[in-house]
Amino acid sequence: MDALSRNNVVVVGHHDGPVVVLAHGFGCDQNMWRLVVPALAEKCRVVLFDHVGAGQSDLSSWDAQRYSTLDGYASDVLDLSRELDLRDAVFVGHSVSAMIGVLAVAADPTRFGRLVLVTPSPRYVDDGDYRGGFSAADIDELLDSLESNYLGWSATMAPVIMGNPDRPELGTELTNSFCRTDPEVARVFARTTFLSDNRADLARVTVPTLILECAHDVIAPPEVGAYVHAHIPGSTRVTLDATGHCPQLSAPEATAEAILRFVLDQR
Repeated sequence: MDALSRNNVVVVGHHDGPVVVLAHGFGCDQNMWRLVVPALAEKCRVVLFDHVGAGQSDLSSWDAQRYSTLDGYASDVLDLSRELDLRDAVFVGHSVSAMIGVLAVAADPTRFGRLVLVTPSPRYVDDGDYRGGFSAADIDELLDSLESNYLGWSATMAPVIMGNPDRPELGTELTNSFCRTDPEVARVFARTTFLSDNRADLARVTVPTLILECAHDVIAPPEVGAYVHAHIPGSTRVTLDATGHCPQLSAPEATAEAILRFVLDQR
């Protein structure tokens, strides 16, 4: 199966504009970008896709071994970029897809000339002086809970990840997105996500990079954004006046504006 079908690739927007590829995070699909797409599509050619196992991707293409590391997902990104013949595109990765983008861009910088990392984390587990926001015990408990009762875990964790308790509809949307994900796929992707360590890969990024973080994010706290900024040479760090881990939903106008400013200023 070709990558465009496998990953349910959708292309919208300004045909002659800069190409922006939007990659979703764990438990989500391309629908999570719907509030920022209209603003981006006015000036950019926007490429949306679903990671294998998510949304309307081809579930028969999912393989536990291939997707037990982020390299499997990065390979998919490069496959679809080649089929679309992308050159100097902007890769926008949310959450775990930020590191998928780091890997893809490092592997082939000719396809992606710029990188936007939305609420990124190269490692979620604390390690010595590095503060990822979670202890090893925290992550073990999180993964055990997910594996024993995925739907219950989703209902509990999605509102925490989303933040914004005064806007419960956002937490409900993320809960529903998690619950639509096949539990077996979710278990493997969760381990791939929360146990990954891509700190050493940051220095491999040689393209202009924007780090886009929220002022309050329990999943990727400010210390993590500062670490990513310090370890990607020449990167730009922008803190949105937003709460939670998913600013494309909680603060879509500010998110789209920051992405557009970076994309257009670099041209």
